[in-house]
Amino acid sequence: MNIEKRVLGLSKLSDYIIEFLTKDSKDYNENDVEFQQLLKKCEIENPWFTLDNQKYALKQWSELLTQEKINDWLSNYSPSKTTKKVGLILAGNIPLVGWHDVISVILSNHIPLIKLSSKDRLMIPFLLKKWKEFSEETIYFEFVERLENFDAVIATGSNNTARYLEYYFKNHLSIIRKNRTSVAVLKGDETEEELKLLAQDIFQYFGLGCRNVTRVFIPDDFIIDRLFESFLDFKEIINHNKYANNYDYNRAVYLLNQDKFWDNNFVMLKEDAQLFSPLSVINFSRYSSLDEVKDFIAENEENIQCIVAKDELDIDSILFGEAQNPGLNTYADNVDTMKFLEVI
Repeated sequence: MNIEKRVLGLSKLSDYIIEFLTKDSKDYNENDVEFQQLLKKCEIENPWFTLDNQKYALKQWSELLTQEKINDWLSNYSPSKTTKKVGLILAGNIPLVGWHDVISVILSNHIPLIKLSSKDRLMIPFLLKKWKEFSEETIYFEFVERLENFDAVIATGSNNTARYLEYYFKNHLSIIRKNRTSVAVLKGDETEEELKLLAQDIFQYFGLGCRNVTRVFIPDDFIIDRLFESFLDFKEIINHNKYANNYDYNRAVYLLNQDKFWDNNFVMLKEDAQLFSPLSVINFSRYSSLDEVKDFIAENEENIQCIVAKDELDIDSILFGEAQNPGLNTYADNVDTMKFLEVI
């Protein structure tokens, strides 16, 4: 395996994506038209994958896949000397959520056997085809409907699915991922800009990703209206039919149950101790001592993907607005995929 050629091909793919995203549609060439048509097909197949959300995901990946960043990431690992077949059961909750696993397997000198999510069937094959075109090094991968003849597996699913997968793959080396979500901890003196960045952590991809914030901790004296004000940039989200259906359903349930909640006509805030919240709802709780928050985080560590907070709170966290911008060395469920691929 010539890793340098694969990295170069991946960086050329990044350049291709950047050029497409920054080009005016009237200047599209034949390849650009093909790319745009693909995005439209993805949205038709899965209405959650709006053009804007797909382009956001592509932009994030194009910024990560530079030669410098890829080489810096790979410098911490050693490619396997023996090529193995690694089964990948990919999720489809947000655009390109399985792409990190795909490139990790290929850059580790293994062959991915890819079982695509029915919700995300088109983009990854397209990007792999382009990577192959841009790389002088042969890149091997297979798309499968059923995993057979593999040496290890990386699978992502719901908690219920994960139990089945853990049993099914009990005799294989595996990473089995489950449901996770993310939380935010407010100190109370956040600026308007920081709260707007928090809104992005909440609403990007409609809140469907494990890195989306679904639970917010606020100080006892925090004014709820400040959150609603910071959310206004995302008010058009209610015009998306699937999101609106979730909003209408959850609002009706709360009204029937006579639950207390705050509503601004496109998202609801509910004072609730639950970590996970329904789509279109953000759970919040007030705290008088930060130790209460740290205890909750410790108790729910295996269900939390990331924590958004200010540095001065002394919590292992990321900054506001960074939840949907993970680096190449950021791994789902905080399990180092590349280390796993080194030793299979």
